[in-house]
Amino acid sequence: MAQAVEEWYKQMPIITRSYLTAAIVTTVGCSLEIISPYHLYLNPTLVVKHYEFWRLITNFFYFRKMDLDFLFHMFFLARYCKLLEENSFRGRTADFFYMLLFGATVLTIIVLVGVMIPFVSESFAKIFFLSNSLTFMMVYVWSKQNPFIHMSFLGLFTFTAAYLPWVLLGFSVLVGTSAWVDLLKDPFAVLLKTDSLPQGMIAGHAYYFLEDVYPRMTGRRPLKTPSFIKALFTDETVVVTWPANVRFAPSPTSRGRSPRLV
Repeated sequence: MAQAVEEWYKQMPIITRSYLTAAIVTTVGCSLEIISPYHLYLNPTLVVKHYEFWRLITNFFYFRKMDLDFLFHMFFLARYCKLLEENSFRGRTADFFYMLLFGATVLTIIVLVGVMIPFVSESFAKIFFLSNSLTFMMVYVWSKQNPFIHMSFLGLFTFTAAYLPWVLLGFSVLVGTSAWVDLLKDPFAVLLKTDSLPQGMIAGHAYYFLEDVYPRMTGRRPLKTPSFIKALFTDETVVVTWPANVRFAPSPTSRGRSPRLV
């Protein structure tokens, strides 16, 4: 059993393994009172006035107390982070890291701006950790890139992956709301209490639009990974192999172009 877990852990791609390790170590450390969550949470005042810049990063590693909800989020982190890194971002580790950096930046800006908006500032001021939001952002991006995959929710009903974020959001509202009266009284505040899922959807959709939709519309890619980030990662070359019975032949109508399969 231990060997199987070790093999599963070693087979994870580098970003997924690093983030999962940081999340588990941080959360376990806080549960054992080795680390204090008060030194990790997002506090704009302490960041700006006391230069505690590490809070901009550490708030993404703490997933609160270790319970069933923690296991739930670790499952989603390990599954969808790995799926994205191994498939959509295969051979593009720097691009995947830049996606997470973009998402973390957008989520932080949402909270900082929300604190300054009247009527909703109190709700945003209660958001101290954005780890759940970043995890949900990855789920949202995966669902947008794999919209036709069929899924099942607790064996109750089936749906396509395009609706996965909305299914999770609805389920989180149902199990996270103490009373339906709260939902009718202040639905916005209730949504903000649901593990910060709406913020994750906003950040995920912003990335999906700028990376997938906008380039198709204009031919420009605004989220091109900076060269200094690419220099941090050495991606393995993705080799495409063809079956032995496949041969190439030049196209009679496209001299000088790529060969076609026959």
